[in-house]
Amino acid sequence: MRIGIPLESLAGETRVAATPKSVAQLIKLGYEVLVETGAGAQASYPDGDYVGAGAEIVGRATVWAADAVAKINPPTDAEIAAMSEGATLIALVAAPRSPELLAKLAARRLTVLAMDAVPRISRAQALDVISSMANSAGYRAVIEAAHEFGSFFTGQVTAAGKVPPAKVFVSGAGVAGLAAIGTARALGAIVRATDVRAEVAEQVESMGAEFVAVEAGEQQESSDGYAKEASEAYAEAAARMYAEQVKEVDIVVTTALIPGRPAPLLITEEMLATMKPGSVVVDMAAANGGNVAGSAPDELVTTPNGVKIIGYTDLAGRLPTQASQLFATNIVNLMKLVTPAKDGLIVLDMNDVVQRGMTVVSAGEVIWPPPPTPVSAPRPAPPPLKEPKAPRDPRVTYGVLGVCGLALLGLFWASPAGLLGHFMVFMLAVVIGYYVIGNVSHSLHTPLMSVTNAISGIIVVGSLMGLRQADSSIAIAVLSIGGILLASVNVFGGFTVTHRMLKMFRRG
Repeated sequence: MRIGIPLESLAGETRVAATPKSVAQLIKLGYEVLVETGAGAQASYPDGDYVGAGAEIVGRATVWAADAVAKINPPTDAEIAAMSEGATLIALVAAPRSPELLAKLAARRLTVLAMDAVPRISRAQALDVISSMANSAGYRAVIEAAHEFGSFFTGQVTAAGKVPPAKVFVSGAGVAGLAAIGTARALGAIVRATDVRAEVAEQVESMGAEFVAVEAGEQQESSDGYAKEASEAYAEAAARMYAEQVKEVDIVVTTALIPGRPAPLLITEEMLATMKPGSVVVDMAAANGGNVAGSAPDELVTTPNGVKIIGYTDLAGRLPTQASQLFATNIVNLMKLVTPAKDGLIVLDMNDVVQRGMTVVSAGEVIWPPPPTPVSAPRPAPPPLKEPKAPRDPRVTYGVLGVCGLALLGLFWASPAGLLGHFMVFMLAVVIGYYVIGNVSHSLHTPLMSVTNAISGIIVVGSLMGLRQADSSIAIAVLSIGGILLASVNVFGGFTVTHRMLKMFRRG
């Protein structure tokens, strides 16, 4: 089969559905790849690179007459008419909002795989164009905000004075929100974030941001990977939280979207009026109605008090090289799935939940929407609460402590004079070691083994020195031998564990 890669006809579109790297991968699957002249020019992929990867550079009519066409945006009426009957179209089609487009595609007896209809399940993540583009858009949103913001993101101390770090608030911790959080943190900003889904709090905090919960305590659990519409009580509590946050921060990034519905309004005109002059708001939902009052698609709006509202809808397209590579990789992963024999033939399996979910038109028949696909197991019920234990009599506790204290005093009384000094050093070492090692990050525990091995080596040396006094004290000899044995086990065990952990990262 021949796969056509056309030049995108949508005004302002800079991306392309295939790159030289993806072309080589498609050819390995048995396909012939036809690329329209200049298709990748705006994404910095010249025609010569496609030819070097094995593609054929052809005219527009030849591309659209191919057995399959892969592109970014939905096709126009002229492009649909140029396709061969029975061909396969792979593109973003916005099926829930485009019943007329599906009817036109079906009339041409096409088979349509919607890249924006990938089920949100783990097995389909490699095909998820929405996540790939959201990742790029979230990154670019912060870059656009930094461009309009009149100060540094990171705090600095200079000869001219101290510059505080910027404060960033991100609404929505999906793929785009997490990308925005990571970018803002990398630039040195103080980042806060919120989401209606309680389970994302840990993800936000793991990226170094502060999760701001809504006091209503009514955060939702996701059953399909998307956020749901919040209740009225939650919305009121969230509005109070937003009103408090926007007054304190310098930059706000909103990413809230509800599939099949207009974007919820989160930032009102009253909230914007309380923001500091020069603040920036990036409304990533501007194309779907907007999360911010006054935002306009593809425009930069400035409020009377000097707050800039960015409503660009082509954020991913402002990174055309990277966004094209991600989109092309998603296409390649899809073709690997539908080309099981690697013979250059598309074979759709409607029993596969991923392929069924993406197929919106099959041989001229509209089969959208697909059957529901549950993707998240319900949270298990909390275990039953145990009955609280009866409080221990404090007299018993004090009695035990008193007996232990008397026993310790007796030990010191019967021991040599130098034992007390050594015991105090030992106790201080235990306390200091507990707090030092307890505060070490788990990711550093492997190199920490080297430190413990060094400490164990000191114990071995000390025990060997103790053996020199074995003639005068059997107890010292026994303790020295035990110390050598235990410390040696710790040393060799540490090296063994470290060796096995390093072996996990070796290839082959």
